[in-house]
Order: sequence, then C-alpha cells, then structure tokens
Amino acid sequence: MRAKATKERTSLPDQEFTALLVVDVQYDFLPGGALGVPDGDQILAPLSRLLSSNVFPLIVATQDWHPPNHVSFASNHRDKQPMDRIMLYGHEQTLWPDHCIQGTHGAKLHPGPDWTKVAAIIRKALDPTTDSYSAIRNNWNPRGVRPPTGLAGYLKNRRIERIFVCGLALDFCVKWTAEDAIDEGFEVTVIWDLCRAIDSSASEYVRHDLAERGVEVVTLADLFEAVK
Repeated sequence: MRAKATKERTSLPDQEFTALLVVDVQYDFLPGGALGVPDGDQILAPLSRLLSSNVFPLIVATQDWHPPNHVSFASNHRDKQPMDRIMLYGHEQTLWPDHCIQGTHGAKLHPGPDWTKVAAIIRKALDPTTDSYSAIRNNWNPRGVRPPTGLAGYLKNRRIERIFVCGLALDFCVKWTAEDAIDEGFEVTVIWDLCRAIDSSASEYVRHDLAERGVEVVTLADLFEAVK
C-alpha cells in the first residue's frame, strides 16, 4: 500500500509534470439541476480563481454526456425510482434521475470558470449500456470489464506524474477518479474545498477511503501557499 501522503507533498517542484482535473462542473450537478449537488455552486468562484492563477500548466475537464436511453437512468427501468439500487453486470448500480443528456442545457459546463484554460474535455458515459463515474475508467460493461476513457494515456503521453482533482460529486465521480488514477500510477491530490458530495454525510468515509489508497487531501489555501 502506498504510504500516506505528507504535508510536504503539497509543494509543486515539478509543475511541468502536474495537471489539474476538473470533474463534471455541469448545470445538472449544480443546485436546481436534475441531479443537483448540495452547495455545488459554492465551488464556482474559487474554481474560477484557480483556473485563472496559472498554477497548472495542463488543465483537463470532464463532462457527463449521457444518451437518453442510458442504463443508469431510473426512467429506463420499470417500477424503479431515482436513487434505487440494482445489480448490473454483477455490481451494484445506483439509478439516477435523467441528467446530463447529450446536447441539453443541463449537460453544459457552467460558464463561470474560464474553460479557455482547459486543454481537453473528456466526455464520459456515452455508452448507453455502461455508467461512468471515473474520468479514468468507465464502470463495468456487459462483458464485466471497466474500459478506459483514454484520459490516463492522454496524461501519460504528456509526461504527467501528479494529478490534482476537484469538482462534482465528491462521493462518486471525484472519488472514483482519484482511486483509478492511483491505480494507473499517478500521484493524486484532491482539493477538498473545491468538491461537494451528493450525500453530505459521506465526507468522513470518502476522506478515509482516499487516505487508505494514498490520495493526499489539501485545501485551495494550502495549494496557493505552496506555490508562493
């Protein structure tokens, strides 16, 4: 198991090899959206500040991009409601309200942050048979495997060694992304105050699980202090 990260790792001595990954800051995940994350809008202003800071030489964003017949939507399962859970391909699957449907307003990235700073946008959950929380690998497909999204290869081709992750939602897409990135050999840091969870009570177990996997947790203030 990777040793637990220390505070000193917050420094960025090799910014050339570091990237920021912004997860799913889309209308449908913000308050008032189809799957609004409580207080999700509170990350917009500090995220804008970070994107404008030039701390990271490479920034990548992700975007849920579901077809309307997506398997994760409760509306596509008879007698099921949003937040029900089923077994799908041998694994538990939460059923969601229809959200982030391709081409809709809800699927758009919120225009508050300056997305012109972003080098690439990775769209996920395009396959109607397969959900995709993580930006690194899709969830299990009908063949029982988790296909890659291509992001890990993109980052490795650019010699990225360390990833800072933030966005929505902490207890699903951020957590899965961070853990998969560790499995791909990256050093991973989650910017805690630039995330919000669907389940506000989940923060304690998410932090514990991330620490167990070797993921560092910092605040935006920690990050700015480290790069003064």
